[in-house]
Formats: sequence, structure tokens, C-alpha cells
Amino acid sequence: MVDVQYGDGADSTPHELTEFYRRLGHTLAAQPEQIRKMIKKSTALVTARVDGRLVGLARGVSDGVRGYLTECKLDPSYQGPGCVTRTDGRVEHDTHGIAREMAARVLDALFADGAQRVDTVAYGTELDFCEELGFKRNGGLVGVTLMAPDWAGVTKTVS
Repeated sequence: MVDVQYGDGADSTPHELTEFYRRLGHTLAAQPEQIRKMIKKSTALVTARVDGRLVGLARGVSDGVRGYLTECKLDPSYQGPGCVTRTDGRVEHDTHGIAREMAARVLDALFADGAQRVDTVAYGTELDFCEELGFKRNGGLVGVTLMAPDWAGVTKTVS
């Protein structure tokens, strides 16, 4: 059994979170000032630590009607043998229930904030984890992404 301490984000610094994303090989290269802004604008942020080391992070935002589970990341070394790709902390296998506990705390906070619906996206192997939390696939819904550099290119051509 792993002894996990859960926090509300106040136990973390932007530099620590930046390092956490780096350590997991996350593609988002946010700087500490951006992380500070991210923390401030999150409705809920939950951290997981083992022996004082940050091993997980879950976060959500809400406008009081709709919520979004923006991320649930877990260090692959705490995911167990079912974790195959070990890509940027995506939850593939939650042997110790750490990711589930973090996500449940975020979902509780989003619904307590008044959200009537919470959405998220799942990348391949994360789908099982999301469905175990109670998320259902929406027929016809297609997730799309717009990266900042791409938007900069579009706005130059739009007048």
C-alpha cells in the first residue's frame, strides 16, 4: 500500500508544477508565470504526493453551469504494469487508485460549484479510466485542438 498525501494545490509552487510536467514529458511547455495563472483560474486543483514528491495532479474549471476536467496526470511509476505508453502522465492503469481519488475530488468540487455537466477528453488508453469514473461517450462529438502558434497564423489572415 502506498501512503499518499492529497493537497489542494496550495502545497505546490509554479516551479514544482513546471518540473512535474517536464519530468512526465508533457508536451505543454508552460512557464512558471503561466502555471501561476493556471492555478489561479482553476476551480479545483488536487495534488498527490508520496514521501513529499509530487506524483499526481488533477485540475478542473467551471463557469457554474458547465465544468471541464482539464487534466488528471499521474507519474507512470505509480500506474502499475498496465501502463504501456507512459506518455506525459496519461492515466492508463491506476493500480493504487491515486488518479481516481484526485479526479473524484475535482469532480466533487465542479459539481459543488454548480456544474450540471462535466466534460473531458481522453487520449486512447485514458478512455477506460474516464469511463470508470462515469464519463460516457457522446455520439458525434469530435474533440479538436487549436495551438497558440496556429491561432497566430490564422489571425494574421483574418480581417
